Amino acid sequence: MERGQRALETIDGQAGQNVIDALADIAPDFATYLFEFPFGDIYSRPGLSLRDREVATISALAAMGTAQPQLKVHLEAGLNVGISQEEITEILMQMAVYAGFPAALNGLFAAKEVFAARASEQAEERT
Repeated sequence: MERGQRALETIDGQAGQNVIDALADIAPDFATYLFEFPFGDIYSRPGLSLRDREVATISALAAMGTAQPQLKVHLEAGLNVGISQEEITEILMQMAVYAGFPAALNGLFAAKEVFAARASEQAEERT
């Protein structure tokens, strides 16, 4: 569980903590499962970098087309682990080929929101 908590903090930062906090009053045990399995067991495995894992996660969530809140969290995570905005845009455009234009469009609009929010936060930090 501790390994998962560290991984979540590194990968998702505040966005991940927001998910955990949102579960506190409805399903606190589910937060434990998130720490233990996806972040403690899967994300912490050797074999792929965190960057590579986020490329795969962003691709899968975008292709699903039904996971906008989770996609936004992982777009933030991708930026946190070194994926550039340009690379994220290309990943999402690639989804048009395999998941269809609606999935790619939804992903691009989610990215646009995440990029704008991040730019706004960075501007506030500079002032």
